[in-house]
Amino acid sequence: MANYKDIHGTQIEVVSSDPSNPITGQVWYNTTDSKLKGFTSSPAGSWATTNAMNAARAAIGGLANSTQTAALAFGGETPPGTDVTGASEQYNGTSFSEVGDLNTGRRCSGGAGDVTAGLAAGHQTTGSVAVTETWDGSSWTEVNDLNSARAYGRCIGIQTSALFFGGQPGIATNESWNGSSWTEVGDLNTGRMQLAAAGQSNTAALAFGGRQPPTVYAQTELWNGSAWSEVNDLNTGRIVLEGCGTTTAALAFGGGGALTEDWDGTSWTEVNDLNVDHGNFSGAGTTTAALAAGAGGSTASEEWTAPTTSTVEFDVS
Repeated sequence: MANYKDIHGTQIEVVSSDPSNPITGQVWYNTTDSKLKGFTSSPAGSWATTNAMNAARAAIGGLANSTQTAALAFGGETPPGTDVTGASEQYNGTSFSEVGDLNTGRRCSGGAGDVTAGLAAGHQTTGSVAVTETWDGSSWTEVNDLNSARAYGRCIGIQTSALFFGGQPGIATNESWNGSSWTEVGDLNTGRMQLAAAGQSNTAALAFGGRQPPTVYAQTELWNGSAWSEVNDLNTGRIVLEGCGTTTAALAFGGGGALTEDWDGTSWTEVNDLNVDHGNFSGAGTTTAALAAGAGGSTASEEWTAPTTSTVEFDVS
């Protein structure tokens, strides 16, 4: 029978305390604890089903700076896709609760900020609309409109510092919000609608995916506060997907498939898929803890858990 050294080429290390930076698969004997231990990791992360939304909707908006445990989903269309709603639901990490409705029912809207100070901009009823509303934690208030009416654009940032870019039918227009009004700034290199994004303010953003009919893009662009530059593409081009995080650590998930990709500031890597195909839904969170709320006309919701590492103990005789 082969022993540990025959299999791994080294003997089990004997130490008085656990290693500070163990690697996956490392095994050691801790003489202080009198325990045989090892180190394991789950490097890809995973999605798990969570409590559903109260109302089934598609084309839902969400607040870009929301977290997995404090998120707001708003607007959308109710099946079979003919009725536009202003309903809003807030997630507390466990369940969704109905809160104050938008003043103007909408679908395909972009959102920035968080559950205490949010922003909803652009949408579609029978046509594209420029209406903007702010959220104060309990109700919505209409404020100054976008300069360019559009739906299926993307909004990122916070309530006082946001960007809204792209939109139907595949335009490149980009507008910056300073807390009171919108100003047109540098356009995307590639105009598109139904794209996703990540970013924390109007000075740093990441735009990815989307389409300019009939072309579907994997293209990723980085905004530095004054201009967009092309960076490495998604592995798979998609539309009506969602994104969250920052320009150096982002997730892209759903949209014509259950695929999830992780951005490390340079390139995208495919990680574990969603359990169901989410499209036209609301996303929130970070690369370590994200939320996918709703799924193309259903109430399905999922939570993303970051890669995990742990020290384990072995029973020996």
